[in-house]
Amino acid sequence: MRHAGEMPDGPLRLCVLLWAHAGQEDALTRYENAVLKLVAEHGGRVHERGRVEGGGEGAPTEVQFLEFPGNDALTAYMNDPRRLALAADRDVAVARTDVFRVAGP
Repeated sequence: MRHAGEMPDGPLRLCVLLWAHAGQEDALTRYENAVLKLVAEHGGRVHERGRVEGGGEGAPTEVQFLEFPGNDALTAYMNDPRRLALAADRDVAVARTDVFRVAGP
């Protein structure tokens, strides 16, 4: 996963862009359904999530806006054993993930 810039401690609002491998769009959705259920257990929140419609070549498959209370919570989520156990599913489904820290309104 590529992160844009270092993330200082404090609340983290993230925009996550995900690209599926060709023909694996539904597998990406199933994988994300499974792992996003874990976000709240780490103090995080899924603010919004959606599939890109008619994005054409180069567009991501899915866009998410997540929030975590800090770096420790994000790290705990990323290292959750249940999430890590799904790595093979992720490898089949997800071709690319870009994560950007975003400022609040």
